[in-house]
Amino acid sequence: MKKKNNLFSIFNHTLFVIFALIVILPLLITLFSSFKTATQIAKESVLAFPKPFTFQNYIDVYKDGNMLVAFKNSALLVFFTVIINSLLASMVAYSLSRFEFKLKRLFFFLLSVGMLLPGFIAEITRFGIIINLGVYDTLLAPLLIYVGTDLMQIYIYKQFIDQIPPSLDESAMIDGCSYFKIYWKVIFPVIIPATATLAILKSVAVLNDMFTPYLYMPSPRNATMTTMLMTYVGRSGSWSKLSAAVIVVMLPGIILYLLFRKKILAGMTAGAVKE
Repeated sequence: MKKKNNLFSIFNHTLFVIFALIVILPLLITLFSSFKTATQIAKESVLAFPKPFTFQNYIDVYKDGNMLVAFKNSALLVFFTVIINSLLASMVAYSLSRFEFKLKRLFFFLLSVGMLLPGFIAEITRFGIIINLGVYDTLLAPLLIYVGTDLMQIYIYKQFIDQIPPSLDESAMIDGCSYFKIYWKVIFPVIIPATATLAILKSVAVLNDMFTPYLYMPSPRNATMTTMLMTYVGRSGSWSKLSAAVIVVMLPGIILYLLFRKKILAGMTAGAVKE
């Protein structure tokens, strides 16, 4: 039995190392290439450490890649999406958790179906709505999509709110609070851990999304970090410059995750168990 356990442990560790290399090696190659010249990439191994380092690729990306505009647009989308989405999703979750109304079960069923269906099946209809609203090729187009389609966020908020004793609501109501004041002064402060977690996940999702900005705001003045990278691919003409652009686009999401990874895990598990 001990021998079998040792073999199983070796197999697990070997499998882990293989999958880790599959993920890490492409990132490492891209990072090294971003500090090399085209000549170094042609002559050296892809895993060779860059000697000497060159930052010219990043300077070229900054000059030719419309990076400041892309960063500004991505930051605006993330900022407004996180704020509006957190408020709307938490309000809907509060209503579903605390109030009884007709067709509530049907609403939950439709919510579940909406989470299971892939988003692209409604793309034609959604594109027509954006055109008719007159917001095509503006920052408002992806913003409306981001704040209106995150059904999973409503579900996670509801799991948190279900853990809050209804007696807190009743005490606040006795003190004269309206339903909105109960939500704002009692419920929302308690679900801050969930809000922090969902805000980080939503920020990373918006930063990494290429399809929605590319489809709904194709103008260069509305470029985001991902669409900037997409257009830069055809103009760079160099693997070293393209690698630098990839690293620039990856950095915001990686930094957010590394800074707040503990909050992400804590927030995802805090509302998972009923006591």
